[in-house]
Amino acid sequence: MIFPKIRVLRSHGKQYIPDLDAVELTSEFRGRPVLTDTPDRADLERAVAICPTGAIVPAPFSLDLGRCIFCGECARRAPHNIRFTNDYRIGAPTRERLVMRPGQPRVEFDPAAVRPEIRKCFGRALQLREVSAGGDASVEMELGATGNVNFDLGRFGIGFTASPRHADGVVVSGPISANMAEALDICYEAVAEPKIVVACGTDACSGGLLAGSRALNRSFLDRHRVDLWLPGAPTHPMIFIDGIRTLLGHKQRE
Repeated sequence: MIFPKIRVLRSHGKQYIPDLDAVELTSEFRGRPVLTDTPDRADLERAVAICPTGAIVPAPFSLDLGRCIFCGECARRAPHNIRFTNDYRIGAPTRERLVMRPGQPRVEFDPAAVRPEIRKCFGRALQLREVSAGGDASVEMELGATGNVNFDLGRFGIGFTASPRHADGVVVSGPISANMAEALDICYEAVAEPKIVVACGTDACSGGLLAGSRALNRSFLDRHRVDLWLPGAPTHPMIFIDGIRTLLGHKQRE
């Protein structure tokens, strides 16, 4: 009975990732963009015109990762101006850091923007309550994948819990619909102080394709400080893992 299982394991190869800091995603993955300003802006103007979320601003040239849905159409329309890399290190402690500009080599993660109590209280263990506030389940599935055999985020003492009373913070996914606004507030209030807030996914960061809709109520983000902004549509497990570990001081972004 054991030999068929061994054959399956050998055919699948090693699933467990020994060193998450050394992970390199496939070249097809769309992560941090590289922007190049050129005198001829015709292609860039076409890319701006088709961007469904208004993530691209032509003058001064910038691309807001908090609005980007990573469809890649802009890179196809303006290949000399926009190129996506496979760099998943795109989370930031402030919303402003998600705006990319020409010549910017990486998404900056300013340690000074992290509240001191976060690393003092949660540097060795962190439990989070995920709230799908009108999401489409894509980000939620990726967050679930962070704890699977491949990524095993639990090895760092980081995981998700079912009850906000057992949690140290809230991970918000989805654009925050009006129907979920009160439930999100109730969940947040149930978490003991000090607590952290993570906005996970483009929908959570900006509203995404639904930004400006009357069906949304994003006042939660105006009333509470967000400690970590994680773009992505959906957010890849490595984006979340890198962002949360950098927030906790487990690693530094080079």
